[in-house]
Amino acid sequence: MSETFDHIVIGGGSSGCVAAAGLVKSGARVLVLEAGHSNRHPLLDMPPGIFKMINGSRFMRYHRTVPQAHLDGRVHDIPQGNVLGGGSSVNAQVYMRGRPSDYDEWEELLRGNNDAIGWSWKDVLPHFRSMEGNERLHDERHGTEGPLLVSDPGHINEVSRWFVQAVQAMGEPFNTDFNGASQRGVGFYQFMNRAGRRCSAAYSHLSPLENNPDLSVRLHCEVQRIVMQGNRARAVEYRDKAGRLHTVHTDGEIILAAGSLITPKLLMLSGIGPAAHLAEHGIDCSVELRGVGQNLIDHPEVPMSALANGPYGYYKQGEGWRMLKNGLQFKLFGSGPITTAGVEAGAFINPIDRNATPTIQAFCPPIVYLDRDALGEVENGYGLTITTVVVKPKSRGEVRLASADPSAMPLVSPNLLQHEDDMRTMIAGQRFFLEALRQSPLANRIDRIAVPPDGRDDDETLRNHCKRFVKTNYHPSGTARMGRDGDRDAVLDSRLRVRGVEGLRVCDLSAMPNINAGNTNAPAMMLGDRCADLVSGKL
Repeated sequence: MSETFDHIVIGGGSSGCVAAAGLVKSGARVLVLEAGHSNRHPLLDMPPGIFKMINGSRFMRYHRTVPQAHLDGRVHDIPQGNVLGGGSSVNAQVYMRGRPSDYDEWEELLRGNNDAIGWSWKDVLPHFRSMEGNERLHDERHGTEGPLLVSDPGHINEVSRWFVQAVQAMGEPFNTDFNGASQRGVGFYQFMNRAGRRCSAAYSHLSPLENNPDLSVRLHCEVQRIVMQGNRARAVEYRDKAGRLHTVHTDGEIILAAGSLITPKLLMLSGIGPAAHLAEHGIDCSVELRGVGQNLIDHPEVPMSALANGPYGYYKQGEGWRMLKNGLQFKLFGSGPITTAGVEAGAFINPIDRNATPTIQAFCPPIVYLDRDALGEVENGYGLTITTVVVKPKSRGEVRLASADPSAMPLVSPNLLQHEDDMRTMIAGQRFFLEALRQSPLANRIDRIAVPPDGRDDDETLRNHCKRFVKTNYHPSGTARMGRDGDRDAVLDSRLRVRGVEGLRVCDLSAMPNINAGNTNAPAMMLGDRCADLVSGKL
C-alpha cells in the first residue's frame, strides 16, 4: 500500500529542516527524506568537532571535482554534510547573512516576473530576524526570540586577539557586528551555538516537533528520482538503508532541498534539465531546462600558514592530557576551548581600494590547517592559518550527470579562480594578510611563514600558490537558480517553482541567483523559511 503525504521534502539539510518545520506548523503532514545519519552525536554537538571531521567522517560526503585545467589538472574535494541538519550539523557555525545589497541584487535580477514576490533586503530581513535568538544583539537587524541560537564565541584564543589587533594596525576598523550597518573591518564572528553546544537546523527547527505526528523524518533514504505525471510532480522514489525501493506520493508539493550538487542531479535523473545531456545517458526529457546544473558558484578559499615561536594556538588541544583538561574544564565550569568553533576572528576588507565595498573575507583559526589534499605540505605544530575568500566571485562552474545510475556521484567542475578578476582579487587579499602577519603583535610570535613559501608576495609566487591551494569555502550555490520570465537559463521562478513543472519547488542554495557575501548557512535557512510560507500561502 502506497503512502501519501501533504508534502515531501527531499533533503534534511539546513533549508529542508526549516521548510519542513514551517509546513508542519501550518497544519500539513510532511515527510522528510534524508540520505545521511542522525545528528545526535557528541562530536557533532561540540563546536570544535568540525576539525575532527573535516578530513574524513561518515557525517561528510566527499565530491571529487573533475580535473581543473586552469589549475594544472588539479582535482580537489567539495565536502557535503551527510547528516540530518546538513551543513549546519558539520560546519564551523559562523552566523553570516551577507550584505543588504546581495538581496537587492536578487530583486533586480528577478524584476518583471509574473506573480513575483520580493527578494530585496527588506523582504528577507524579517525571516532572518524571526529565526534568530541572538545572545547579545537586539535591534532592527537582530532578533532574540527565534529558535536559532546565535552567540559570541565562548572562548577566544590569544592568537585570535593578536590577529584582530594586527589587522587594526593595517588601518582596518574594529567591527562589533559583521551583520550590522557595515561589513568592513576586523573582529570576532558570532556563531550558531550556545553554552558549548551546536545549534543546527535539526536542533532549532525539527527537535521541537519530534513528537508531532504530522512530521515524519526518515534517515538513510537515498532518493532515486521524482515521479512525474504529465507535467506534475506526484511521487518520490527512494531506497532505504537495506536497499529496498519505496515510492511515496503527495497531493501537495515536493520540495527539493538536497544541496547544490545533488539537487540538479535529481532533477536530471527525473527528466528535468538539458535535453541533449539527458539523452547522453538515455534519460527521456520531460521538461527541458538548460540551466539545470549550470551557474555553479562557490566562494574560493586560499590558506596561508605561519609557524609560531611559542606554544600559541590550539595545537593538540584535542589530544591526550590537553583533551582531558579541556573536557574537565567544560564539565565543571562550562568554559574553555570546547565552547568555541575555533575560528573566532575574521575580517572583511577590500585590498585594492581600502574604502570600497569588501571583496575579501578572512578567517583565522589558531592552528596550522590545510585541506586534506595538502596534508604534509607544512609540518604540524603551533601556529595559525589565515584563509582568504573572494566573497563575490565571477567564476562559474557546472554539475553534470556521470551516468543514469542514481548511486553515481555527479560530475562537478567548480572552476574556482577561473575568472581573472577572481584571481587578481585573491592575490591582493593574500598580499594584504601576509603583511598583517608582519604586524605587531602577531609578528612577535611568528617563527616563519610556511605557505606561501617563505612568505614571498610577488605575483608569480602568489598566483602559483593560489592555483596549488585554492579550494571550496563549502558554499556551492546557484545550480538551479531563480530568474525572470524569459531567461532561458532560469530554472526557477521567483516563487521557487521549477519552471514547466507543477508541484515542485527548490529551496536550497541551488536557488540563489548569485551568492551572498559571506557564509551561506543562514541564507539557506532563510530560503527554507520563505519556501514554507510560499507553499502554505502566507506569501
